[in-house]
Amino acid sequence: MAEIRFSTTVRPASYDPESTDSISNELTPWDLQLLLFGPIQKGLLFLKPSPSQEKQLLSDSATVIDHLKSSLSQTLDFFYPLAGRLSTVKDSDNTTSFFLHCNNAGAEFIYAVAPAITVADILEPVYVPRFVHTFFPLNGIQNREGLTKPLLGVQVTELADGFFIGCSINHAVVDGTSFWHFFNSWAEISRGFDKISKPPVFLGKFPTDIDCPTRIPLCDKQLNDGLISFPPQLQERVFNFTKENIAGLKAKANAEMKTTRISSLQALMAHIWRSIIRCRKNIVNSEQETQFNMAIGVRPRLQPPLPKGYFGNAVYFEPVTTKVGELLEHGQGWVALQMNKLIASQQDDEIRNYLKCWVKNPKMLTIASMTSNALLPSSSPRFDVYGNDFGWGKPVAMRSGEANKACRYVTFFQGAEEGSIDTEVCLLPETLRAMENDPEFMEFVIMGKLPTPDWLDH
Repeated sequence: MAEIRFSTTVRPASYDPESTDSISNELTPWDLQLLLFGPIQKGLLFLKPSPSQEKQLLSDSATVIDHLKSSLSQTLDFFYPLAGRLSTVKDSDNTTSFFLHCNNAGAEFIYAVAPAITVADILEPVYVPRFVHTFFPLNGIQNREGLTKPLLGVQVTELADGFFIGCSINHAVVDGTSFWHFFNSWAEISRGFDKISKPPVFLGKFPTDIDCPTRIPLCDKQLNDGLISFPPQLQERVFNFTKENIAGLKAKANAEMKTTRISSLQALMAHIWRSIIRCRKNIVNSEQETQFNMAIGVRPRLQPPLPKGYFGNAVYFEPVTTKVGELLEHGQGWVALQMNKLIASQQDDEIRNYLKCWVKNPKMLTIASMTSNALLPSSSPRFDVYGNDFGWGKPVAMRSGEANKACRYVTFFQGAEEGSIDTEVCLLPETLRAMENDPEFMEFVIMGKLPTPDWLDH
């Protein structure tokens, strides 16, 4: 649906080859576990700037596209590794060591147009239109292909009445925290900042006592396991949970378990997990196992904590595992408390033990390795989505690309209303229909809505 007008390479505006060309950062186990996954793909939908906004934002000769490309180049001055590539060293024991090489090969910048598509065409449908996937670059690749493919790809798609800024970053280089750190910083530069509010920190060396680089034995089966494209039968829908409804879920979960430990997000995740499993039509055996793969953020848990602004991956996955019968027989509070206990147990000792075990026996995360009843959460409502003003106003929506959604992805992200959370689920159509007709699930859901008329009044 999006017609590409041009594709170009963008490099840091003030690149100094003598200061960065020789830098090769070691990839950590947190990075390496994601080599066979796809990139992080998140994008923001904006209304077009008014003539007065354009005049204030742009120089006489510039366009919005020129401005975004120029500000991207300036942002790469701070995030110069994103203009690099992955590199490898083949070892004598048939293993491979991976590095992040800051060689200034450049990021990809694409300008595309879709003049027949409006902002409403994206927001009004119940299900996310499939054409949204064409608003993202670097589709259909694995992170290991960063040897030759850009680590960062940006596509700006001009719609009839808006712009969609789609960003794809190699997941072996960034996690969600670092992804939005870059996105937030680009928005700051775009709206006129000379410096970014939070400079990234690149350590170069792994901040623990394990030996690096880690040698990875990659076999053909592993490589093939990762080669799973977006299944055409899946559909995506965004469910919105208001601040008040989330508070209700949290209160309900804590009351059931007579505790105050359960957080808002844990209560919401438990609600989503139970609803999806309850509504799946192919589960006939209550003894089947089901998993919710919790993303464990390492930054504050490692002792000493990682530096503020640490750029890279600092997350790993630990499953909450239970039988389908147990999940459904127990209430939402019991499920949320299992999540709470798992997260609470992941402290410095457990993190270091995880790393040591992983180095001895590297396990790559692949879509094929996910069990049929497993869910993989993505993103976080803590990330700043709606503060990304590029100089003409805040976004009206966030959408994600096709990468990694074959494994029953559930994306949690900040809602447009303060304190709300949007949840994007990617499931079989019959499961989505069952959820929509499930009173226990929909009791806490509100329907999505278009921007209010005053937002549209330019």
